[in-house]
Amino acid sequence: MAEHDPLLQPYRLKHLTLKNRIMSTAHEPAYSEDGMPQERYRLYHLEKAKGGIALTMTAGSAIVAEDSPAAFGNLHAYKDEIVPWLQRLTDDCHEHGAAVMIQLTHLGRRTNWNKADWLPVLSASPVREPAHRAFPKEAEDWDLERIVKGYAAAAQRMQAAGLDGIELECYGHLIDSFWSPATNKRGDEYGGSLDNRLRFTYRVLDAIRAAVGSELIMGLRLVADEDWDKGLSREEGVEIARYLVATGQIDFLNIIRGHIETDAALSKVIPIHGTPAAPHLDFTGEVRAETGFPVFHAARIADVATARHAIAEGKLDMVGMTRAHIADPHIALKVSEGREQEIRPCVGATYCLDRIYEGHETLCIHNPATGREATMPHAIARAEDPARKVVVVGAGPAGLEAARVSAERGHEVVLFEAADQPGGQVRLAARLPRRREFIGIAEWRAERCQALGVSLRFNTWAEAPDVLGEEPDIVVVATGGLPNTGFLEAGEELVASSWDILSGDAKPGEEVLLYDDNGAHPAMQAAEVLAEARARLEIVTPERFFAPEIGGLNHVAYARCFQEHGVTITINTRLVSVRREGNKLAAVLGSDYTEKGAERLVDQVVVEHGTLPLDELYFALKEGSVNRGEVDYQALIAGRPQTLAGNPEGRYRLYRIGDAVSSRNIHAAIYDALRLCKDF
Repeated sequence: MAEHDPLLQPYRLKHLTLKNRIMSTAHEPAYSEDGMPQERYRLYHLEKAKGGIALTMTAGSAIVAEDSPAAFGNLHAYKDEIVPWLQRLTDDCHEHGAAVMIQLTHLGRRTNWNKADWLPVLSASPVREPAHRAFPKEAEDWDLERIVKGYAAAAQRMQAAGLDGIELECYGHLIDSFWSPATNKRGDEYGGSLDNRLRFTYRVLDAIRAAVGSELIMGLRLVADEDWDKGLSREEGVEIARYLVATGQIDFLNIIRGHIETDAALSKVIPIHGTPAAPHLDFTGEVRAETGFPVFHAARIADVATARHAIAEGKLDMVGMTRAHIADPHIALKVSEGREQEIRPCVGATYCLDRIYEGHETLCIHNPATGREATMPHAIARAEDPARKVVVVGAGPAGLEAARVSAERGHEVVLFEAADQPGGQVRLAARLPRRREFIGIAEWRAERCQALGVSLRFNTWAEAPDVLGEEPDIVVVATGGLPNTGFLEAGEELVASSWDILSGDAKPGEEVLLYDDNGAHPAMQAAEVLAEARARLEIVTPERFFAPEIGGLNHVAYARCFQEHGVTITINTRLVSVRREGNKLAAVLGSDYTEKGAERLVDQVVVEHGTLPLDELYFALKEGSVNRGEVDYQALIAGRPQTLAGNPEGRYRLYRIGDAVSSRNIHAAIYDALRLCKDF
């Protein structure tokens, strides 16, 4: 079947033969060190090469000048020292048959002045960029002259590093700020007509070709329709694509639709869970047909079936599965080996990108090996030692991962779960229709556990005798936690938790105060349920802004819901206590900033203050264990096996993971399990 699979057919781009049609488009994982793609960066791309990808596109984007300061860990393409780092990355990927390209840019106004060398940011015109809050200067002739030279010099460095090609970023950055009526208000030779607005682009292309010659592959990731009444229309965007093709200077187009002026707009360019798959695929296919030119594209093409359709129907020449490869870098390998069912699904959580936009590095919500390739495996090796008996208690994300990894190691695994289905809090999160894809986190692990022969014991509240009756060598307690409502001075018995709302155990009241002292998804999901139920809702938080643990892309859906339903959001305010007053509840509010208090009379008070661990089983088993539950943190951090054995009378090793330790998130729970169990 593989020889007839459209996804696995080679594709010739100029002189380069790509071994299949699967690529990862340019993105910045923020793994760089001092602007260089050092070990962590290299291993991240190398893993995709090992996984059979045809083309991995690095950087998102590498910056070509000092006055384009890194916005989120961007590589410094304007420095000569980048060459050997990129050369090693490229050579390593080439050894596994993967081509490597890089995206170059001047960020223009999509950064801020108060970092790096504190130079003013610039754009075609002084139009503010909301996301980074920059007020740019209008680029002068001498600015454009040096930036053109910067592009050419950066391209020469990429050629010296042996990369297979370069891509110029043309959406939301400097180059396309000249194209769009929304950002180009100039009255000189760079404004007005389409020819004028493309003048700077032509200068960049000409300078690069003069510097590197005609052989180096070069393309553009460009917006062909800003989907914005202020910006480029479809007609004008496609015309720009035609003009650029006609120059004879480029070799491919990587098509984007939409604009990134705001989080709400960006969420349409990079759609998250709860939105249609591949929303811009048909449009991109139309651009390909109208230009007759090689076309790449990525936007929520998260599964193999959609990717295969894109190639089979001639909509794309190369299909970008970028977030999908963050979830599973071995997609092409698994497809070629007939193991599609083993592909770890991208559930659209966009934890990866939201972390970047909040100043952190890329992490997948349910693949903790991504970005940690130096210490964490993507493929679990079988243990060389004799098989052990591993008992895991709790089938939430932590417990499922512990069982999966232990079984991959070749151990005999028993998994106890009190509920009738696996998933834990993931199943609760997936009850919100918009987030139903999250169930894939649990279902993928449950399916792998079944395939690996894990003994799944549902509807079983495991106590110490049940666990000890299995005569385990290792016990992993992953019992999770329960909502913490005990932080109030009074009135704990009067409140509902966010879980009560999400599970349906508590029906939404007519007038509701929701107190969020966690700042993550549980409260926001409960608030969305309440708002959709037409409750008159006020969200109260002690934070400076609401939901600080939720990044911009995930923020959009909540903000849209709350504005549509008239939800009130009150910051800098604490819930102190609750008392009954007639048939109402009086919520007593306080503040860290004033002694002045306030009260709200409502029908229902909902609180979110994280969870407290369900740890009775752990403590019941602690004294009978070899290690008394102790974890060697230095070994854990370094990725080494646990060897502590302070209790010679112990009969088994004991560990607890996930929310059974403390209230955290899905990624933390799964990472706990992987880094512990990979060495069993």
